[in-house]
Amino acid sequence: MNQPTVEFILLGLTSNHFLETILFATLFVAFLLILLGNVIVITMTVVDQRLHIPMYFFLRNFSLVEICFASTFMPRTLYSLLTGVKTISLSGCFLQLSLFFILGICTFLHVALMSLDRYMAICRPLHYAAFMNNRFCLQLVLGCWVARFFLMFSPLTIMFHLPFCGSNIIHHFYCDIAPSCTDTGLTEKVMLVIRVLILPGTLSVTAFSYAYIMHTVTHIQSSASRKKAFSTCSAHLIVVTILYSSSIFRYIRPSQRGGRDCDKVVSFLYCVITQLCNPYIYTLQNEHVRP
Repeated sequence: MNQPTVEFILLGLTSNHFLETILFATLFVAFLLILLGNVIVITMTVVDQRLHIPMYFFLRNFSLVEICFASTFMPRTLYSLLTGVKTISLSGCFLQLSLFFILGICTFLHVALMSLDRYMAICRPLHYAAFMNNRFCLQLVLGCWVARFFLMFSPLTIMFHLPFCGSNIIHHFYCDIAPSCTDTGLTEKVMLVIRVLILPGTLSVTAFSYAYIMHTVTHIQSSASRKKAFSTCSAHLIVVTILYSSSIFRYIRPSQRGGRDCDKVVSFLYCVITQLCNPYIYTLQNEHVRP
């Protein structure tokens, strides 16, 4: 990155002033709810001794990732909507892009971890206590944090040294991939490999886990227990479906000709909607957390 004075223009979600006012109010409330929901989850799982089990250990770390992820783009987007200032420095754009993808990868890894934990608890209850011990759970979470830096190190290093010039307009509400003067084919190929590894890879773990969970639930004799298990799993699956379908469409579809406005809407789904739903879906559906 050899042109530190370069600035980019983030066009945002809309150029209509009236819609910007509505969006600011909506996103401001959404951001507060995301922070509040995840802070409550972290606080409750730390304070309540009943929640010192693997399921809530993963959920606590997931909430931390959610807070960090939302904070990478929400404050900047709100500032732009409030003030009308759409410019962002090259270093600021690169930092936002780096944190967005690094924390995004961690989100998918944590979703896979939590689905695996539920699979072990429901489908392999006799092995659960021995397998999902505190040490192993900590290793899994640390592995997620290490893996995301390892996966993104090469493409981010390449992008960091690319010269940026020409059009400085980014048709998005956060820094996605900034325009470069040189051929970015290598970077795009590396990023595509990472996306294929992360998205379909973690999706396969999540799908496998929930498929076996559903199979096990159908054989539960108690109708009340079966109904409760289906209710919990269905709520989780709705969020997971929105998260993966929107992310795969945005980053792995063969052609990017879907339209910039379409990309913004899809990005809004996994950046805001799923972030807003996650803390409430994963906690309010659980009897240990519900008041």
